[in-house]
Amino acid sequence: MEKEQNKRTTGSKGEQIASEFLTKLGYKIIERNYHYGHGEIDIIAKDGDIFVFVEVKYRKSLEYGQPETAITKGKQKQIRKIAEAYIYERDIKDTSCRIDVVAILQLHNQKPVINHYINAF
Repeated sequence: MEKEQNKRTTGSKGEQIASEFLTKLGYKIIERNYHYGHGEIDIIAKDGDIFVFVEVKYRKSLEYGQPETAITKGKQKQIRKIAEAYIYERDIKDTSCRIDVVAILQLHNQKPVINHYINAF
């Protein structure tokens, strides 16, 4: 239970850093933590007229590699499915959409290193 709580806290910190980063780039945050089925999209934003579904990966160490390496083919498929559900539920039509990844590495409470992959997959 404690491990799951720590994971949520870490995830929330990463999502907050990513939200602030995207806002500074001019994105408008529409929603965070959109759930569908057993999955979620971390951030839904608009970049101008484009809906952007953002997967955030945040790590405090390199024990398991760079954060972006955690996005497997299966995870990509799940994110696409959830994005499609969001579009359907909100009856969004004739709008461009894409999926971005924001990978954050913050070692020893130093300033986070942020990699932003636009239209990642």
